[in-house]
Amino acid sequence: MKLGKKQWTNIVLIIGIVLILFTPVGFYARVFVSRLLSASALVLKTELQLNVGSYDWELVDANGHTFNFEEAEGKVGFVNFWATWCPPCVAEMPSLQSLYNDYGDKVVFIFVAQDKVEKVSSFLDKRGYDLPVYYSKTEAPSLLTAKSIPTTYIIDTEGKIIVAQTGAADWNSEKVRKVLDGLLAQ
Repeated sequence: MKLGKKQWTNIVLIIGIVLILFTPVGFYARVFVSRLLSASALVLKTELQLNVGSYDWELVDANGHTFNFEEAEGKVGFVNFWATWCPPCVAEMPSLQSLYNDYGDKVVFIFVAQDKVEKVSSFLDKRGYDLPVYYSKTEAPSLLTAKSIPTTYIIDTEGKIIVAQTGAADWNSEKVRKVLDGLLAQ
């Protein structure tokens, strides 16, 4: 039996769908597309900049060291909820690492992983990331609860949420850097 052009097209389409849905190729394709589509995060309008309120939130790192979010009070904070299995999270990681490299000593960065410690450690090591990753020990303040990931918040020194971004973003953009520089100058 000889296959026609339409049958070959259908076979190629089915193979493509199988690759995207059931193999790692699909994961990396979604990461690539997320990277292409990510733009700079937007600053919330003043009337939408709510105060975090309580800083009562305990986190723990991969080595078991506790970090209390209260240590970020009065400082510029950057909180990112993410997971290794999330293509948009993986897509924004290079820009987050670049931003952390330049602002890590001025801004309190908190990367909250939604994954197992071993998987996150392996992911970070494999890619050469040295981000300060934590796991929630207690519940996050209600205004910092992420219903989907990635979700990222930038908080000013008064505790107001200046940026609340859901989905991948280019965190190493000039716009984000200007926001952080402005907050640090206050």
